[in-house]
Amino acid sequence: MMRVIIIGAGIAGLVAALMLAQAGEDVTVLESAPLAGGKLHQNQIGAAKIDSGPTVFTMRPVFDRIFSQAGTTLESHLKLKKLDILARHAWPDGSRLDLFADPARNIEAIANFAGRNAAAGFENFAVRAQKIFELLDKPFMQIPQPGLLGLMAKAGPGIARISPFASLWDELGKYFQDTRLRQLFGRYATYCGSSPFEAPATLMLIAHAEALGVWSIEGGMIRLAQVFQSLAEQAGATFLFNTRVTDIATTNGRASGVIAGTNHFPADAVIANADINALAAGRLGPAAQSAVAGKLRGATPSLSAITWAVTGTAKGMDLAHHNVFFAPDYEAEFGELRAGKIPTRPTIYICAPGDGAFFALINAPANGRAAPPDAFANTLAHLQTCGLTLTPGATIQTDPAAWDRKFPATNGALYGRALAGWKDSFARPGALTKLPGLYLAGGGIHPGPGLPMAATSGRIAAKCVLTRQ
Repeated sequence: MMRVIIIGAGIAGLVAALMLAQAGEDVTVLESAPLAGGKLHQNQIGAAKIDSGPTVFTMRPVFDRIFSQAGTTLESHLKLKKLDILARHAWPDGSRLDLFADPARNIEAIANFAGRNAAAGFENFAVRAQKIFELLDKPFMQIPQPGLLGLMAKAGPGIARISPFASLWDELGKYFQDTRLRQLFGRYATYCGSSPFEAPATLMLIAHAEALGVWSIEGGMIRLAQVFQSLAEQAGATFLFNTRVTDIATTNGRASGVIAGTNHFPADAVIANADINALAAGRLGPAAQSAVAGKLRGATPSLSAITWAVTGTAKGMDLAHHNVFFAPDYEAEFGELRAGKIPTRPTIYICAPGDGAFFALINAPANGRAAPPDAFANTLAHLQTCGLTLTPGATIQTDPAAWDRKFPATNGALYGRALAGWKDSFARPGALTKLPGLYLAGGGIHPGPGLPMAATSGRIAAKCVLTRQ
């Protein structure tokens, strides 16, 4: 039996804890926060509990596989509701477009929105997105970081068909002449904290991932973290909260435990489900710093965000679960972000789970700064230009400065390394480090950000521990 310490109870750490405990290892999870979940969290305003990180459940097969390996099923623990409307989109010119779970409805909706040529472009785009997803899923996303050469060896000549060197924005222009549709599908780059004008065209695969199904979870997304924690504890894992790790201990050139306050926790292996910036900045000690030296070379930090958990009322249009209110000038918006500014008229995401509760988000530069005093007022004003009047009651704001306090050394970057060019997809660190016995997991690690990818990174790290890589 190995003693394994996992630093951080985000989704990657939870998945790794479950898999390792199920395999019979002695697992202890140390988390600096009072609850599990990491970026998967809720804010409470009165009786309203508002998801304030990930707001929907996608790529269900990733989680079905994890639950199956744990000897159970997802349905035994979570009540899911499949969303009929994937997202509702609105623009300042008054135009609106819903995307649906039913592909046939999407074709008709886009035809009504922008014409039959646009609908045909969407059909071709959907086929291309599926091909990219299928080409990258098993030979890239589901295994330890293979690098470009490894992917080429596994995927073969098909790699040329995914346009790995083209930007998402340019590639979308081949399918959509309507700028609004390029905005809509270009927004997938922000799922990775990146700009559609710089991110690679391979991110079209996100469209197919959503087409496979989008669900909400009864009780909120935090239920996913709670279930993983419970299953891991049932398998024998121990969780210690309000416990901040400050150092990785080594013996004979190998990770041999961690230091948290005055306590030493010995281990045969350590998984750091922490932002790699924290390790690189020495927040987990010199051994961990040396272990990741060079892994951030050339990295551009991802975007941050300003978010608001809000109670109140909304008038002017019916809201779906997912709603996006676009900026009038997408290129100007990302130009301001690139210059380190809060966009004057930003694209706004609104999650509306019901009962007068809302979650709003705009992209922000990862500069570790507090939001400008007028950020919320400007956001509400822009919503009005798109047809929605949101009248807030109580509000909880989180900005890059707050994100940096919660995730130290990040300056508020929420997605790790931005995909600022084709090389960045292959430059994300994998689970292995230069220090034997120390492994990495989380949204900043291969295969990338988002709940399914972070969960996959936890599964990969656990597998590396079990196979003594």
